Amino acid sequence: MIEAVNRQRKIKIDTKAWETFAERAAHAIGKIDSSATVAFVSDQTIRQLNRQFRGTDKATDVLSFPAEDELNLGDIAISVDTAAAQAKENDLTFENEVAQLILHGLLHLSGYDHETDNGEMNRLELRLRRKLGI
Repeated sequence: MIEAVNRQRKIKIDTKAWETFAERAAHAIGKIDSSATVAFVSDQTIRQLNRQFRGTDKATDVLSFPAEDELNLGDIAISVDTAAAQAKENDLTFENEVAQLILHGLLHLSGYDHETDNGEMNRLELRLRRKLGI
């Protein structure tokens, strides 16, 4: 089960719709019985998380916090401010950008790391985007 929570007030978020999408994405990755949480946050909050956990004092679009549990993948934080700006910059809808960020976060929670895997995560992510219609 994927739970989506809205921890910001700037953009209206349909948490139920994002839970449904995240479930589909997790199934596409092969994580059928796994749980995770997707938190929609502000730039200020994600900057604090990025500083605290990665030592980087700036806002980012998505952060993943893997759990050390087979059934609980972990948590994903998505900045709605950064997602909205990136969507505009890349001529995408906000929904398309968030869908990409959820998929990206779930792949990280599943053990993929685009910084060390010679493009494996990127290739899989592109294939799954097509499969999921994003």
